[in-house]
Amino acid sequence: MNATELINHLPAAAGLFAAGLLLAAALPAEAASPSDAKAVEGAWTPLKAEIGGRAMDQAVLKTISLKLQDGKYEVLVAGHPDKGTYTIEPAAQPKGMSVTGTEGPNQGKTFPAIYELEGTTLRICYDLSGKKRPQEFKTEAGTLLYLVTYTRAKE
Repeated sequence: MNATELINHLPAAAGLFAAGLLLAAALPAEAASPSDAKAVEGAWTPLKAEIGGRAMDQAVLKTISLKLQDGKYEVLVAGHPDKGTYTIEPAAQPKGMSVTGTEGPNQGKTFPAIYELEGTTLRICYDLSGKKRPQEFKTEAGTLLYLVTYTRAKE
C-alpha cells in the first residue's frame, strides 16, 4: 500500500492515525483508568502494520508518526496531518478505543478499535469501515481492518 492509499484509508491513531476509533460506551481518556489513559500518551512510531491481510511497506511506515495527548491524536503520514480525538475503554475485553477525525482526511469519521499496551509497545487494530470494534488483533483479506504495532518514540 502506498502513502496516498494509506492516507485515504487510515485513521490517525493510530495511527492512527491511526485517526478515529469509537465505541458508544467508550470513556473519555481523562475519565478512563488513570494508568492506561496516561500510559498511552506520548509519541509513537510504527514497527509493522497490515491492512486487509496485506503487510504495509516499511518505506511507508517510516513516514508515519503518532502522538496521543489528553484525548487528542495527531498522525503524520508523509508530512500530511490527520488530527482528532480518541477515547479508551480499558475495562473492555479486549481493551477498546474509539478515534474520531476532526481535521484532515478522516475528518468526520469514527473508527472503532482495540488496543494492547505492553511496556513500550502499543498495538492497535482499527476497523476503517467504521462498522464495529474488532475482536482480535488480526486482519483478513477483503476487510478494512488495520493492525499496527507501535513503539514509543525516542525523545
